Amino acid sequence: MAEQGVIPQAALLTGVGQIAVPVREVERATTFYRDALGLTYLFSAPQLAFFDCGGVRLMLSIPEPSELNHHSSIIYLRCGEIHTAYALLQSRGVKFKDAPHLIARLPDHELWMAFFDDTEGNTLALMSEIRD
Repeated sequence: MAEQGVIPQAALLTGVGQIAVPVREVERATTFYRDALGLTYLFSAPQLAFFDCGGVRLMLSIPEPSELNHHSSIIYLRCGEIHTAYALLQSRGVKFKDAPHLIARLPDHELWMAFFDDTEGNTLALMSEIRD
């Protein structure tokens, strides 16, 4: 047992290992994440598909039990030049809710975003941190 206020090394969080995105149709969602967004497809299992998203595993799944069947949190996908990424994804059929826009001017960079939905109604966003 650890002393009060001391967190055992094994309990420390080290990053995101996997994000689950609920979907209604795994095959349709797989096509969107692989072909439209260009994420690296890893493998599938029954009612599941897995992708590499910059070292974080993204899992598409049909939720079980039904009380878990809801839209996901917003996933912010990093990109370099947001206007170029926006144009590329539009050319692949991604329908954006808005154009890339400035969110904040910070001391050492600007934060830009553009929001869109996947084929399952989950909101995602492009995110670009433009350094001065």
